Amino acid sequence: MKTELKEISATRKQIDVVIEPEAVRAVYDRISDQYAKSANVPGFRPGHAPRGVVRTRFKDQIRTELMRELLPDAVQRAVEEHKLAPLGEPELNLENTEGLSELGEKPISFSVNVEVLPDIKLGDYKGLEVARRTRPVKDEDLDRVIESLRENSATLEPVEDRGAQPGDTVTANFHGKFLSEPEAEPIKVEDVDVVLGGPGVVTEITDNLTGAKPDDEKVFTVNYPADFTSKGLAGKQVEYTLKVSAVRIKELPQLDDEWAQSLGEEIESLVDLRAKVRGDLESQAKNEADNKVRADLVRQLVEGHELELPERLVAHQTEVRLESVVRDMIGQGIDPRNKELDWDKARGSLKEQASYDLRGSLLLERIADEEKIEVSEQEIDDEINAIADASRQSPEQVRGILTKQGGERSIAARLRNRKALEFLVANATVTDEEWKEEIAESESQKPE
Repeated sequence: MKTELKEISATRKQIDVVIEPEAVRAVYDRISDQYAKSANVPGFRPGHAPRGVVRTRFKDQIRTELMRELLPDAVQRAVEEHKLAPLGEPELNLENTEGLSELGEKPISFSVNVEVLPDIKLGDYKGLEVARRTRPVKDEDLDRVIESLRENSATLEPVEDRGAQPGDTVTANFHGKFLSEPEAEPIKVEDVDVVLGGPGVVTEITDNLTGAKPDDEKVFTVNYPADFTSKGLAGKQVEYTLKVSAVRIKELPQLDDEWAQSLGEEIESLVDLRAKVRGDLESQAKNEADNKVRADLVRQLVEGHELELPERLVAHQTEVRLESVVRDMIGQGIDPRNKELDWDKARGSLKEQASYDLRGSLLLERIADEEKIEVSEQEIDDEINAIADASRQSPEQVRGILTKQGGERSIAARLRNRKALEFLVANATVTDEEWKEEIAESESQKPE
Protein backbone atom coordinates (compact mmCIF):
# COMPACT_ATOMS: atom_id res chain seq x y z
CA MET A 1 0.00 0.00 0.00
CA LYS A 2 1.29 3.43 -0.93
CA THR A 3 0.19 6.67 0.73
CA GLU A 4 0.86 10.36 0.22
CA LEU A 5 -0.10 13.11 2.69
CA LYS A 6 -1.36 16.44 1.32
CA GLU A 7 -1.84 19.57 3.42
CA ILE A 8 -5.21 21.05 2.49
CA SER A 9 -5.17 23.50 5.41
CA ALA A 10 -4.02 23.69 9.01
CA THR A 11 -6.97 21.54 10.08
CA ARG A 12 -7.70 19.47 6.96
CA LYS A 13 -5.38 16.77 5.60
CA GLN A 14 -5.79 14.50 2.61
CA ILE A 15 -4.14 11.10 2.29
CA ASP A 16 -3.99 9.59 -1.18
CA VAL A 17 -3.95 5.80 -0.90
CA VAL A 18 -3.14 3.18 -3.51
CA ILE A 19 -3.67 -0.55 -2.84
CA GLU A 20 -1.55 -2.60 -5.24
CA PRO A 21 -3.24 -5.16 -7.54
CA GLU A 22 -1.54 -8.12 -5.86
CA ALA A 23 -2.89 -7.13 -2.44
CA VAL A 24 -6.38 -6.77 -3.90
CA ARG A 25 -6.03 -10.07 -5.75
CA ALA A 26 -5.14 -11.99 -2.60
CA VAL A 27 -8.31 -10.85 -0.84
CA TYR A 28 -10.38 -11.22 -4.02
CA ASP A 29 -9.27 -14.83 -4.46
CA ARG A 30 -9.90 -15.73 -0.83
CA ILE A 31 -13.43 -14.26 -0.76
CA SER A 32 -14.24 -15.84 -4.15
CA ASP A 33 -13.11 -19.26 -2.88
CA GLN A 34 -15.27 -18.86 0.23
CA TYR A 35 -18.29 -18.21 -1.97
CA ALA A 36 -17.39 -21.17 -4.20
CA LYS A 37 -17.36 -23.54 -1.24
CA SER A 38 -20.82 -22.56 -0.04
CA ALA A 39 -22.63 -21.40 -3.17
CA ASN A 40 -25.28 -23.42 -5.02
CA VAL A 41 -24.81 -22.78 -8.72
CA PRO A 42 -27.10 -24.55 -11.24
CA GLY A 43 -25.17 -27.15 -13.26
CA PHE A 44 -22.51 -27.70 -10.61
CA ARG A 45 -22.32 -29.79 -7.48
CA PRO A 46 -22.53 -27.70 -4.25
CA GLY A 47 -19.10 -26.28 -3.49
CA HIS A 48 -17.60 -27.23 -6.88
CA ALA A 49 -18.52 -24.27 -9.05
CA PRO A 50 -15.47 -22.74 -10.83
CA ARG A 51 -14.08 -19.50 -9.38
CA GLY A 52 -14.87 -17.60 -12.59
CA VAL A 53 -18.51 -18.68 -12.56
CA VAL A 54 -18.86 -17.72 -8.90
CA ARG A 55 -17.32 -14.31 -9.54
CA THR A 56 -19.77 -13.64 -12.34
CA ARG A 57 -22.83 -14.84 -10.43
CA PHE A 58 -21.96 -13.10 -7.12
CA LYS A 59 -20.07 -10.13 -8.54
CA ASP A 60 -21.73 -7.40 -6.46
CA GLN A 61 -21.69 -9.36 -3.19
CA ILE A 62 -18.02 -10.27 -3.54
CA ARG A 63 -17.01 -6.72 -4.40
CA THR A 64 -18.96 -5.33 -1.44
CA GLU A 65 -17.35 -7.79 0.95
CA LEU A 66 -13.90 -7.06 -0.47
CA MET A 67 -14.34 -3.33 0.01
CA ARG A 68 -15.69 -3.86 3.52
CA GLU A 69 -12.56 -5.81 4.38
CA LEU A 70 -9.90 -3.80 2.53
CA LEU A 71 -10.88 -0.15 2.83
CA PRO A 72 -11.40 0.40 6.60
CA ASP A 73 -8.12 -1.33 7.35
CA ALA A 74 -6.31 0.70 4.68
CA VAL A 75 -7.75 3.96 6.04
CA GLN A 76 -6.67 3.09 9.58
CA ARG A 77 -3.15 2.16 8.47
CA ALA A 78 -2.82 5.35 6.40
CA VAL A 79 -3.92 7.54 9.32
CA GLU A 80 -1.49 5.79 11.70
CA GLU A 81 1.35 5.96 9.18
CA HIS A 82 1.12 9.75 9.04
CA LYS A 83 0.52 10.05 12.81
CA LEU A 84 -2.77 11.91 12.49
CA ALA A 85 -5.40 12.22 15.24
CA PRO A 86 -8.72 12.57 13.37
CA LEU A 87 -11.62 14.52 14.82
CA GLY A 88 -14.43 12.16 14.01
CA GLU A 89 -14.61 9.62 11.21
CA PRO A 90 -12.30 10.16 8.20
CA GLU A 91 -14.09 10.90 4.93
CA LEU A 92 -13.30 8.41 2.14
CA ASN A 93 -13.55 9.26 -1.56
CA LEU A 94 -13.04 6.48 -4.15
CA GLU A 95 -11.20 7.59 -7.29
CA ASN A 96 -10.19 4.61 -9.42
CA THR A 97 -13.38 2.95 -10.66
CA GLU A 98 -11.35 0.72 -12.96
CA GLY A 99 -9.76 -0.90 -9.94
CA LEU A 100 -13.23 -1.83 -8.71
CA SER A 101 -14.48 -3.17 -12.05
CA GLU A 102 -11.29 -5.15 -12.71
CA LEU A 103 -10.58 -6.49 -9.25
CA GLY A 104 -7.06 -7.80 -8.84
CA GLU A 105 -5.95 -6.51 -12.22
CA LYS A 106 -5.55 -2.85 -11.41
CA PRO A 107 -4.86 -0.95 -8.16
CA ILE A 108 -7.63 0.53 -6.05
CA SER A 109 -6.98 4.17 -5.30
CA PHE A 110 -8.88 6.53 -3.02
CA SER A 111 -8.37 9.60 -0.88
CA VAL A 112 -9.06 10.09 2.81
CA ASN A 113 -9.99 13.53 4.14
CA VAL A 114 -9.18 14.00 7.80
CA GLU A 115 -9.99 16.92 10.09
CA VAL A 116 -7.43 17.47 12.84
CA LEU A 117 -6.48 19.99 15.48
CA PRO A 118 -4.15 22.70 14.18
CA ASP A 119 -0.43 22.60 14.95
CA ILE A 120 -0.18 25.66 17.19
CA LYS A 121 3.01 27.68 17.20
CA LEU A 122 3.03 29.71 20.39
CA GLY A 123 3.92 33.35 20.33
CA ASP A 124 4.29 35.51 23.43
CA TYR A 125 2.34 34.25 26.40
CA LYS A 126 4.62 35.18 29.29
CA GLY A 127 4.90 38.71 30.59
CA LEU A 128 1.54 39.86 29.23
CA GLU A 129 0.44 43.15 30.76
CA VAL A 130 -2.98 43.61 32.29
CA ALA A 131 -4.66 46.04 34.70
CA ARG A 132 -6.66 44.90 37.71
CA ARG A 133 -9.41 47.24 38.88
CA THR A 134 -11.34 46.26 41.99
CA ARG A 135 -14.74 47.80 42.56
CA PRO A 136 -14.77 49.64 45.93
CA VAL A 137 -17.50 48.73 48.40
CA LYS A 138 -19.58 51.78 49.34
CA ASP A 139 -21.99 52.36 52.20
CA GLU A 140 -24.92 52.40 49.77
CA ASP A 141 -23.90 48.91 48.63
CA LEU A 142 -24.17 47.71 52.24
CA ASP A 143 -27.53 49.44 52.62
CA ARG A 144 -28.83 47.76 49.46
CA VAL A 145 -27.84 44.26 50.63
CA ILE A 146 -29.18 44.77 54.13
CA GLU A 147 -32.47 46.09 52.74
CA SER A 148 -32.68 42.97 50.57
CA LEU A 149 -32.15 40.83 53.67
CA ARG A 150 -34.97 42.71 55.39
CA GLU A 151 -37.21 42.05 52.38
CA ASN A 152 -36.40 38.35 52.64
CA SER A 153 -37.29 38.43 56.34
CA ALA A 154 -40.56 40.26 55.76
CA THR A 155 -43.87 38.70 56.76
CA LEU A 156 -47.31 39.06 55.23
CA GLU A 157 -49.90 40.14 57.80
CA PRO A 158 -53.69 40.13 57.21
CA VAL A 159 -55.37 43.48 56.50
CA GLU A 160 -58.61 43.74 58.47
CA ASP A 161 -59.60 47.41 58.67
CA ARG A 162 -59.55 48.42 55.00
CA GLY A 163 -59.63 47.24 51.41
CA ALA A 164 -56.57 46.32 49.36
CA GLN A 165 -54.16 49.09 48.34
CA PRO A 166 -51.21 49.20 45.90
CA GLY A 167 -48.35 47.30 47.50
CA ASP A 168 -50.67 44.83 49.25
CA THR A 169 -50.63 41.14 48.35
CA VAL A 170 -54.03 39.86 47.26
CA THR A 171 -54.63 36.09 47.16
CA ALA A 172 -57.40 35.00 44.81
CA ASN A 173 -58.76 32.15 42.67
CA PHE A 174 -58.62 33.15 39.00
CA HIS A 175 -60.89 31.75 36.28
CA GLY A 176 -60.34 33.30 32.86
CA LYS A 177 -61.67 32.78 29.36
CA PHE A 178 -60.06 34.07 26.18
CA LEU A 179 -62.49 36.43 24.46
CA SER A 180 -60.22 36.74 21.44
CA GLU A 181 -59.87 32.94 21.14
CA PRO A 182 -63.07 31.24 22.41
CA GLU A 183 -61.72 27.79 21.52
CA ALA A 184 -58.65 28.24 23.74
CA GLU A 185 -58.48 26.31 27.01
CA PRO A 186 -59.71 28.51 29.90
CA ILE A 187 -57.46 29.64 32.73
CA LYS A 188 -58.08 28.06 36.14
CA VAL A 189 -55.57 28.82 38.90
CA GLU A 190 -56.10 28.71 42.63
CA ASP A 191 -54.57 30.77 45.45
CA VAL A 192 -52.56 33.13 43.26
CA ASP A 193 -50.65 35.87 45.10
CA VAL A 194 -50.77 39.24 43.29
CA VAL A 195 -48.82 42.29 44.49
CA LEU A 196 -50.96 45.24 43.44
CA GLY A 197 -48.90 47.59 41.31
CA GLY A 198 -46.01 45.12 41.36
CA PRO A 199 -43.78 44.25 38.38
CA GLY A 200 -45.55 42.17 35.76
CA VAL A 201 -49.03 42.97 37.12
CA VAL A 202 -51.15 44.69 34.46
CA THR A 203 -53.01 47.91 35.33
CA GLU A 204 -56.48 46.33 34.92
CA ILE A 205 -55.79 43.79 37.68
CA THR A 206 -54.40 46.40 40.06
CA ASP A 207 -57.33 48.77 39.40
CA ASN A 208 -60.01 46.10 39.83
CA LEU A 209 -58.51 44.62 43.00
CA THR A 210 -57.87 47.96 44.70
CA GLY A 211 -60.34 48.19 47.57
CA ALA A 212 -61.06 44.45 47.51
CA LYS A 213 -61.62 42.48 50.71
CA PRO A 214 -61.69 38.75 51.51
CA ASP A 215 -64.68 36.92 49.89
CA ASP A 216 -65.19 39.70 47.33
CA GLU A 217 -65.89 38.50 43.79
CA LYS A 218 -64.77 40.43 40.71
CA VAL A 219 -65.42 40.15 36.98
CA PHE A 220 -63.34 42.23 34.59
CA THR A 221 -61.50 42.09 31.26
CA VAL A 222 -57.75 42.42 30.67
CA ASN A 223 -56.26 43.43 27.32
CA TYR A 224 -52.71 42.15 27.48
CA PRO A 225 -50.11 44.13 25.48
CA ALA A 226 -48.43 42.43 22.54
CA ASP A 227 -45.07 42.53 24.32
CA PHE A 228 -46.35 41.02 27.60
CA THR A 229 -43.73 38.83 29.30
CA SER A 230 -45.92 35.71 29.18
CA LYS A 231 -46.10 34.69 25.52
CA GLY A 232 -49.30 32.72 26.14
CA LEU A 233 -51.10 35.91 27.18
CA ALA A 234 -49.36 38.48 24.96
CA GLY A 235 -51.85 40.33 22.74
CA LYS A 236 -54.82 38.37 24.15
CA GLN A 237 -58.11 39.58 25.66
CA VAL A 238 -59.11 37.65 28.77
CA GLU A 239 -62.23 37.94 30.92
CA TYR A 240 -61.49 37.05 34.55
CA THR A 241 -63.89 35.92 37.24
CA LEU A 242 -62.13 35.75 40.57
CA LYS A 243 -62.79 35.43 44.28
CA VAL A 244 -60.53 37.07 46.85
CA SER A 245 -59.44 34.81 49.72
CA ALA A 246 -56.99 37.10 51.54
CA VAL A 247 -55.52 40.61 51.59
CA ARG A 248 -52.18 41.00 53.32
CA ILE A 249 -49.59 43.69 53.82
CA LYS A 250 -45.85 43.22 53.91
CA GLU A 251 -44.25 44.06 57.24
CA LEU A 252 -40.49 44.51 57.40
CA PRO A 253 -38.58 43.65 60.57
CA GLN A 254 -37.09 46.44 62.66
CA LEU A 255 -33.53 47.30 61.66
CA ASP A 256 -32.03 46.43 65.04
CA ASP A 257 -29.67 44.03 66.82
CA GLU A 258 -32.43 41.49 67.50
CA TRP A 259 -33.18 41.09 63.80
CA ALA A 260 -29.46 40.96 62.94
CA GLN A 261 -28.98 38.10 65.45
CA SER A 262 -31.69 36.08 63.66
CA LEU A 263 -29.49 35.92 60.53
CA GLY A 264 -26.69 33.84 62.01
CA GLU A 265 -25.09 32.62 65.21
CA GLU A 266 -21.89 34.56 64.53
CA ILE A 267 -23.81 37.84 64.29
CA GLU A 268 -24.55 39.57 67.60
CA SER A 269 -25.43 43.08 66.45
CA LEU A 270 -26.24 45.28 63.50
CA VAL A 271 -22.60 46.39 63.50
CA ASP A 272 -21.51 42.75 63.11
CA LEU A 273 -23.98 42.31 60.25
CA ARG A 274 -22.65 45.33 58.38
CA ALA A 275 -19.08 44.10 58.88
CA LYS A 276 -19.98 40.67 57.51
CA VAL A 277 -21.83 42.12 54.53
CA ARG A 278 -18.88 44.41 53.78
CA GLY A 279 -16.48 41.48 53.93
CA ASP A 280 -18.67 39.43 51.60
CA LEU A 281 -18.96 42.30 49.11
CA GLU A 282 -15.21 42.93 49.19
CA SER A 283 -14.54 39.24 48.57
CA GLN A 284 -17.01 39.28 45.68
CA ALA A 285 -15.40 42.40 44.21
CA LYS A 286 -11.95 40.78 44.45
CA ASN A 287 -13.20 37.65 42.67
CA GLU A 288 -14.78 39.76 39.94
CA ALA A 289 -11.52 41.68 39.45
CA ASP A 290 -9.46 38.46 39.35
CA ASN A 291 -11.87 36.90 36.84
CA LYS A 292 -11.61 40.03 34.70
CA VAL A 293 -7.80 39.74 34.76
CA ARG A 294 -8.05 36.13 33.57
CA ALA A 295 -10.52 37.07 30.83
CA ASP A 296 -8.28 39.93 29.66
CA LEU A 297 -5.26 37.62 29.51
CA VAL A 298 -7.17 35.02 27.47
CA ARG A 299 -8.35 37.79 25.15
CA GLN A 300 -4.76 38.95 24.62
CA LEU A 301 -3.72 35.35 24.04
CA VAL A 302 -6.42 34.80 21.41
CA GLU A 303 -5.80 38.13 19.67
CA GLY A 304 -2.06 37.41 19.57
CA HIS A 305 -2.40 34.09 17.73
CA GLU A 306 -3.82 33.37 14.29
CA LEU A 307 -5.57 30.05 14.61
CA GLU A 308 -7.66 28.05 12.14
CA LEU A 309 -10.36 26.01 13.84
CA PRO A 310 -11.72 22.62 12.78
CA GLU A 311 -15.23 23.14 11.42
CA ARG A 312 -16.41 20.00 13.19
CA LEU A 313 -15.43 21.34 16.62
CA VAL A 314 -16.98 24.75 15.99
CA ALA A 315 -20.24 23.17 14.83
CA HIS A 316 -20.37 20.86 17.85
CA GLN A 317 -19.63 23.64 20.33
CA THR A 318 -22.24 25.87 18.69
CA GLU A 319 -24.88 23.14 19.01
CA VAL A 320 -23.98 22.61 22.67
CA ARG A 321 -24.50 26.32 23.33
CA LEU A 322 -27.73 26.34 21.34
CA GLU A 323 -29.14 23.40 23.32
CA SER A 324 -28.27 25.21 26.55
CA VAL A 325 -30.12 28.33 25.36
CA VAL A 326 -33.19 26.26 24.44
CA ARG A 327 -33.20 24.54 27.85
CA ASP A 328 -33.00 27.93 29.59
CA MET A 329 -35.89 29.27 27.49
CA ILE A 330 -38.08 26.28 28.30
CA GLY A 331 -37.21 26.69 31.98
CA GLN A 332 -38.40 30.32 31.78
CA GLY A 333 -41.65 29.32 30.10
CA ILE A 334 -40.65 30.60 26.64
CA ASP A 335 -41.58 28.46 23.64
CA PRO A 336 -38.43 28.11 21.47
CA ARG A 337 -40.71 27.34 18.48
CA ASN A 338 -41.99 30.92 18.48
CA LYS A 339 -41.74 32.15 14.89
CA GLU A 340 -40.72 35.61 16.07
CA LEU A 341 -37.39 34.27 17.33
CA ASP A 342 -34.48 34.83 14.94
CA TRP A 343 -32.58 31.56 15.31
CA ASP A 344 -30.25 32.27 12.37
CA LYS A 345 -29.01 35.41 14.09
CA ALA A 346 -28.77 33.59 17.43
CA ARG A 347 -26.82 30.72 15.87
CA GLY A 348 -24.40 33.18 14.25
CA SER A 349 -23.75 34.89 17.59
CA LEU A 350 -23.33 31.55 19.37
CA LYS A 351 -20.94 30.35 16.65
CA GLU A 352 -18.81 33.46 17.12
CA GLN A 353 -18.62 32.92 20.88
CA ALA A 354 -17.97 29.18 20.44
CA SER A 355 -15.07 29.96 18.09
CA TYR A 356 -13.58 32.39 20.59
CA ASP A 357 -13.88 29.88 23.45
CA LEU A 358 -12.30 27.12 21.36
CA ARG A 359 -9.35 29.33 20.43
CA GLY A 360 -8.75 30.13 24.07
CA SER A 361 -9.07 26.49 25.12
CA LEU A 362 -6.72 25.19 22.41
CA LEU A 363 -4.11 27.83 23.23
CA LEU A 364 -4.25 26.98 26.93
CA GLU A 365 -3.84 23.29 26.08
CA ARG A 366 -0.79 24.16 24.00
CA ILE A 367 0.70 26.19 26.87
CA ALA A 368 0.08 23.24 29.20
CA ASP A 369 2.01 21.04 26.76
CA GLU A 370 4.85 23.55 26.49
CA GLU A 371 5.14 24.02 30.25
CA LYS A 372 4.60 20.30 30.98
CA ILE A 373 1.59 21.02 33.18
CA GLU A 374 -0.08 17.85 34.42
CA VAL A 375 -3.08 16.95 36.57
CA SER A 376 -2.73 14.44 39.38
CA GLU A 377 -5.24 11.78 40.38
CA GLN A 378 -5.67 13.60 43.69
CA GLU A 379 -6.66 16.79 41.89
CA ILE A 380 -9.26 14.86 39.88
CA ASP A 381 -10.59 13.29 43.10
CA ASP A 382 -10.81 16.71 44.74
CA GLU A 383 -12.75 18.07 41.76
CA ILE A 384 -15.16 15.13 41.85
CA ASN A 385 -15.69 15.71 45.58
CA ALA A 386 -16.43 19.39 44.88
CA ILE A 387 -18.98 18.43 42.21
CA ALA A 388 -20.54 15.94 44.63
CA ASP A 389 -20.88 18.60 47.34
CA ALA A 390 -22.42 21.10 44.91
CA SER A 391 -24.88 18.56 43.48
CA ARG A 392 -25.63 16.91 46.84
CA GLN A 393 -24.55 13.50 45.58
CA SER A 394 -21.95 11.08 46.82
CA PRO A 395 -18.53 11.01 45.12
CA GLU A 396 -19.29 7.43 44.06
CA GLN A 397 -22.49 8.55 42.30
CA VAL A 398 -20.69 11.37 40.49
CA ARG A 399 -17.83 9.09 39.49
CA GLY A 400 -20.30 6.50 38.17
CA ILE A 401 -22.06 9.09 36.00
CA LEU A 402 -18.75 10.47 34.76
CA THR A 403 -17.44 7.01 33.92
CA LYS A 404 -20.44 6.33 31.69
CA GLN A 405 -19.93 9.65 29.92
CA GLY A 406 -16.14 9.49 29.72
CA GLY A 407 -16.22 12.55 31.92
CA GLU A 408 -13.08 12.02 34.00
CA ARG A 409 -11.01 12.78 30.91
CA SER A 410 -13.04 15.94 30.49
CA ILE A 411 -12.42 16.90 34.11
CA ALA A 412 -8.68 16.31 33.70
CA ALA A 413 -8.64 18.49 30.55
CA ARG A 414 -10.59 21.26 32.30
CA LEU A 415 -8.29 21.20 35.33
CA ARG A 416 -5.24 21.25 33.06
CA ASN A 417 -6.56 24.31 31.22
CA ARG A 418 -7.34 25.96 34.57
CA LYS A 419 -3.78 25.37 35.74
CA ALA A 420 -2.45 26.74 32.44
CA LEU A 421 -4.52 29.88 32.95
CA GLU A 422 -3.17 30.30 36.48
CA PHE A 423 0.33 29.91 35.01
CA LEU A 424 -0.54 32.70 32.58
CA VAL A 425 -1.64 34.93 35.49
CA ALA A 426 1.45 34.09 37.58
CA ASN A 427 3.72 35.05 34.69
CA ALA A 428 1.85 38.22 33.70
CA THR A 429 2.56 41.78 34.76
CA VAL A 430 -0.59 42.71 36.69
CA THR A 431 -0.93 46.37 37.70
CA ASP A 432 -3.52 47.45 40.24
CA GLU A 433 -5.33 50.55 39.01
CA GLU A 434 -8.09 52.75 40.38
CA TRP A 435 -11.65 51.69 39.72
CA LYS A 436 -13.51 53.89 37.27
CA GLU A 437 -17.25 53.55 36.79
CA GLU A 438 -17.18 54.84 33.21
CA ILE A 439 -14.70 52.07 32.25
CA ALA A 440 -16.89 49.42 33.84
CA GLU A 441 -19.96 50.74 32.01
CA SER A 442 -18.23 50.82 28.61
CA GLU A 443 -16.91 47.28 29.07
CA SER A 444 -20.35 45.98 30.07
CA GLN A 445 -21.74 47.32 26.80
CA LYS A 446 -19.22 45.43 24.62
CA PRO A 447 -20.75 42.59 22.61
CA GLU A 448 -19.67 39.16 23.76
